[in-house]
Amino acid sequence: MKISKLKVCFEKKTLVDIDFVIDKSLALIGQSGSGKSLTLKALLNMLPSSMECELRSDADFELIAGKTIGFVPQNPFTALSPLTKIRKQFFIPQDKIYELFKQVDLDIELLDRFAPELSGGQLQRIAIAMALSSKPKLLMLDEPTTALDPKNTTLILELLKKLQKDLGFKILFVTHDISSAKSLCEDICIIKDGSVVEYGKMQDILVSPDAIYTKNLIEASFTNRKFRK
Repeated sequence: MKISKLKVCFEKKTLVDIDFVIDKSLALIGQSGSGKSLTLKALLNMLPSSMECELRSDADFELIAGKTIGFVPQNPFTALSPLTKIRKQFFIPQDKIYELFKQVDLDIELLDRFAPELSGGQLQRIAIAMALSSKPKLLMLDEPTTALDPKNTTLILELLKKLQKDLGFKILFVTHDISSAKSLCEDICIIKDGSVVEYGKMQDILVSPDAIYTKNLIEASFTNRKFRK
């Protein structure tokens, strides 16, 4: 899936101007304000009406856009209604819900609970199950481990890897955390001020980054150089 041109403007000022390819799994990484969230919203057609968006992509992306794209939000605590039982927040047949819960390793008894009664890890698994309900060809992740503790972060990343292997969807992982992206993605795109700084294979860039900006992001994510390898 190739995004050959993505441009987002506000009052004639260009905020994002990038291109990239989602081969199997791509991490889109940058600090706050780098343009990664705007990129995600543009791809999901969620930009405010005050912004202008130009998007050129290949036929593969055009084919799935708006139909089989799954989205996992950053904060599972705010993504689900606190006043509605989990079961009622799915809009698919009950047997399909049970199948999804099995895939994300959740007990079906949680379907009759309310979101505030569940842990962050459980809620994020539910958000993943909801994203999978459309049988996506592309799963977009908006910093899905930010609100989780280290243990649940590891478990969620391992779950996503297993699900991708079993179901065959592609991944676009938007985050500022390279250490999390490393365990999930093969490719990496570093952006700053809405432009691409570095792009390529994850392992190559972690071992030998060119830009100082990239080096700083790596050092912020890893406390020991050996963990890059």
